[in-house]
Amino acid sequence: MRLFLFISLGLLLSVTAYSQKRLIVAADGSGNYKTIQQAINAVADSSKQVTVIYIKKGIYKEKLILPATKLNVKMIGEDKSNTIITYDDYHARKDSTGKEIGTSGSASFYIYGAGFSAENLTIQNTAGLNAGQAVALWVAGDLAFFKNCRFLGFQDTLYTFGPGSRQLYVACYIEGTVDFIFGAATAWFQNCTIYCKKGGGFVTAASTPDSVKYGYVFKNCNITGDAPSQSFYLGRPWRPYAKVVYINCDLGTQIIAQGWDFWRKESNKTTAYYAEYKNTGDGFKPDDRVNWSHQLTEAEASLYTINNVLKGWNPNATIK
Repeated sequence: MRLFLFISLGLLLSVTAYSQKRLIVAADGSGNYKTIQQAINAVADSSKQVTVIYIKKGIYKEKLILPATKLNVKMIGEDKSNTIITYDDYHARKDSTGKEIGTSGSASFYIYGAGFSAENLTIQNTAGLNAGQAVALWVAGDLAFFKNCRFLGFQDTLYTFGPGSRQLYVACYIEGTVDFIFGAATAWFQNCTIYCKKGGGFVTAASTPDSVKYGYVFKNCNITGDAPSQSFYLGRPWRPYAKVVYINCDLGTQIIAQGWDFWRKESNKTTAYYAEYKNTGDGFKPDDRVNWSHQLTEAEASLYTINNVLKGWNPNATIK
């Protein structure tokens, strides 16, 4: 019996060791690598194995790229407030040829690889309020999961780039001024704090493709900030078929009573889909909302489950 237990334990440890590879990043040299990019580069291409990259406290000024060949990478920071990935590019900055890098070139961290996840990290762009578009995080890869992370910036903080790619944000803090959550992905935000900073005016700028059923869903989120009262719209359509829904969210006084903007194009009123269900707070004024937005019925709201929105993918079983 003891021999059987010993063999079983050995097999279990072998399976665990095989299923995860672990790397440690520490700026002081106490880990396997001093930079995060070095650790990313060390991940085997096209691996089905989960690679866990532990990142010790520190400020890592790096412009990071997780290539499409780096799959199933999980980053865990030692502390979300003190484990910081940062850069300061912005859209008008010139590259070596003298050409502006543009919004897509401004990100501090690019994620192309599928199956990425992160916990306890801050990802920021420090270009500043007057720099214009300056992305902190740019996510193209499918099945991206962020938990207990902070995304800091001003305009265009979080670029959910991948058209129809599935992204999940749980207990995260996201701040910005203009269109600071934007892009074409299908993204579910649960128990997040969405912080509207002074000098802005729009929370979301979704560009959901017409062929994709769901865009952004915010559930049980707190929309707050230091911006003046009645200064922020919940969203405006970057592309005609933008889709955004807020469910059971606490809307702060920063939210404009009309709720939604049509981005100077009348036809967007008939193509964009903007809706709410059982929101609360000073910013929830359903009687004042634009007449082309929607207040969901109970039956309509029941369709907005994580299983439906993310097509059966749910890395956090506590969310329904």
